Amino acid sequence: MSRTIRRGPPPRRAVVRGKKARRQSLGDRLIALIGISEETLRRLVTWTIVGAVALIGILAATWLGVPGMVGTAVAESLGRAGLKVEQIQITGLEHMDAQTVYAIALDQRSRAMPLVDLEDVRQQLLQYGWIKDAHVSRRLPNMLLIHVDERMPAAVWQDEGKLMLIDASGVLLSDVSPQAMPALPLIIGPDANTQEPAYQALLEAAPALRPHVRAATWVGNRRWNLTFDTNEVLELPEDNAAAALVKFAELDGRDRLLGRGFLRFDMRDPSRLVIRKPDTTTSTTSISEDFPVRPAVYDGQAGGRAVAGIEQG
Repeated sequence: MSRTIRRGPPPRRAVVRGKKARRQSLGDRLIALIGISEETLRRLVTWTIVGAVALIGILAATWLGVPGMVGTAVAESLGRAGLKVEQIQITGLEHMDAQTVYAIALDQRSRAMPLVDLEDVRQQLLQYGWIKDAHVSRRLPNMLLIHVDERMPAAVWQDEGKLMLIDASGVLLSDVSPQAMPALPLIIGPDANTQEPAYQALLEAAPALRPHVRAATWVGNRRWNLTFDTNEVLELPEDNAAAALVKFAELDGRDRLLGRGFLRFDMRDPSRLVIRKPDTTTSTTSISEDFPVRPAVYDGQAGGRAVAGIEQG
């Protein structure tokens, strides 16, 4: 006879009552990921809110016509509470003295962050030749950010014994010591710095000669004399100087004029080339588009005798 076995409900598992395990919140995980303390994060959030509210309040007061003294008083109160310039971060600076930039940034009627005139700081910086442009901004609660775009030195300008660095547009940058001359082109003469863009265009017309030009003198505020690394001087005309320089480059490439011991090449009259020797002898040759007459070729003897059909005078 079979027996029916009744099965009862499964035994209940014992439940251990006590504190539930805390799950880490998203905020806690973010704090751990950033690597800063909860207290530091709370302070940053507080200052951000305070700064935003302060700026909105000042803008609203200005829009509503509230007297400036009220807005200033509010800003000064925020400054005393810690919302003031205490740090300055400068980027992009290579040549200009950083202390000058710090002095300009700190020269404020008030260091309360809302009262710092960012555009005024920028305009003061732009008065210095080295600074081509500047961007000034706030980083709450206490930092000014200044990014500077500097000009690049392109040449040294000499006038009345004074040497100055200039950029490619002729803007004056800083003094140069004769004992520390940089490896840059030298331009000489009154107002020669204002002719720097035209001078660069002139050299671009004859790139083969450019590495050999040691200095350029702006003569009579109308034309150039070029001095080469061989100490020879080329006098260029007032008009069509680039065309004359190209002709000279072609003649030099064909007959090697530079480095022969000549003193001066005169092309002030673009139709002819006058060559002067150290003993004051001169030779002249006509120049046409295809250079049918070769320029002076000296045999090296005293008196500078010229051959190749050059007329002496």
